[in-house]
Amino acid sequence: MSPMPSGETTGATALEPDTVRPTREDEVAAAGSELIGGPIGRHALLGTSWWTPVRVVALVAIGMFALGMVQKVPCYDSGWFFGASSQYTHACYSDIPHLYQARGFADGRVPYFDKLPGDMSYLEYPVLTGVFMQLASWPTQGASLQAQEQMYWMVNAAMLMVCAVVIAVCTARTHRRRPWDGLLVALAPAFALTATINWDLLAVALLAGAMLMWSRSRPLAFGLLVGLATAAKFYPFLVLGPLFVLCWRAGRWREYGTALLGAVGAWLVVNLPVMLLAPEGWSKFYSFSQQRAIDFGSVFLFISRWQNIEISTDTANASALVLMLVVCAGVAAMTLTAPRRPRFAQLAFLIVAAFILTNKVYSPQYVLWLIPLAALARPRWRDFLIWQACEVGYFLGIWMYLAYTTSGDAHKGLPTDGYQVAIAVHLLGTLYLCAVVVRDIFMPDRDPVRRAGDDDPSGGVLDGAPDAFVLGEAARPRRHAVHSGGPFVEWGSQGAQPTRDGAP
Repeated sequence: MSPMPSGETTGATALEPDTVRPTREDEVAAAGSELIGGPIGRHALLGTSWWTPVRVVALVAIGMFALGMVQKVPCYDSGWFFGASSQYTHACYSDIPHLYQARGFADGRVPYFDKLPGDMSYLEYPVLTGVFMQLASWPTQGASLQAQEQMYWMVNAAMLMVCAVVIAVCTARTHRRRPWDGLLVALAPAFALTATINWDLLAVALLAGAMLMWSRSRPLAFGLLVGLATAAKFYPFLVLGPLFVLCWRAGRWREYGTALLGAVGAWLVVNLPVMLLAPEGWSKFYSFSQQRAIDFGSVFLFISRWQNIEISTDTANASALVLMLVVCAGVAAMTLTAPRRPRFAQLAFLIVAAFILTNKVYSPQYVLWLIPLAALARPRWRDFLIWQACEVGYFLGIWMYLAYTTSGDAHKGLPTDGYQVAIAVHLLGTLYLCAVVVRDIFMPDRDPVRRAGDDDPSGGVLDGAPDAFVLGEAARPRRHAVHSGGPFVEWGSQGAQPTRDGAP
């Protein structure tokens, strides 16, 4: 271990001496800390009290989530029920109360088994999300429809708050020496604003737990949680792709096989009963995803309006698939040729971001998928806040655009050209953060995690592991000092090798 700075104490009650403190290494964090007394001092014993970093992160996450709920008050009082445009002018729209009746929960219908009235024949959500929605509906019976919808939103918000705390805590604990990075999640403005738009936080929480389990070298638990997350939302299974290439480079096939079997098994346990007993209802999510036309926030909508052309659903599906395959090939090539094996969190962020950017829909709440991965991939406040500013701008832009289109001749809100700008900013903000992460992969000395002395703290068995297969420039010997949770090690073309005296 690195020498303990003078004036610091050891023991479980003290702040760990090798804990990375953002206010000491990040200019934006240091400047922001002036609001609460300035950067942490070298004699600080934060751990001697109840206020450990993880508890602080959890409480901040609860506080920010509560502020997000307060932001929805205008809609809770009347906006969801009286007049379409007011929920947009107040930027407090949520799918949750609207789908309470539209998806049959008000009538006691069972998702996937009971048909719905109208064009939507069955619930169009994955099974585990449908279970979450159904559980939230049970305490809402026996009042007026408006009161039931309000109660339904409140029950869902309470359950989603638990998910939000799980996400923040898991992110804080994934990088052992960097618990304060969890504040990036807890304080993210787009997180608070979009948390109760839909049910995405369930899958995000399960994936955050999976990332924590992998960082603790528990591949089976990781796989089980990825399988459950995929049963709640489609995107989490994507992280198995970059993990495959990382394990290929490190020769960790046994761990990857365990994780894959766990993921498939957990997904089947949740889906197989519904698949067999209600196949038509179960398949609705997948058929709806294929048949859905291009929608808000996507690059396809931007291009179609910019070029004044019609992009069919089939064209969008095929284009999205091709673009995603190209990106996957690029990520695989980058992983095998990078001068140093990329960190798992970096590739997980890139692959999920690529899926969103190439999708035919980029809803405002999709930012929730990326926030915990971004905090692990690029824990720098400046870049994170630039991206968040773009997302908040889009959050306001889409609601002002919908206000414009639903306010009749008054046209109150943002016209189409303004919404096009909001989409462009939204896409460019995500691309910017992706570009910074790619730069960190090819220039590891710019990576804030590795500059602090770690190798891959979210990588579990990959952390400090030697390379077994590389291509191109990656095969040339290179030496970097890294810290993998134990003695300092030196990094060469064969991976991490302990030094003689345990120091760099």
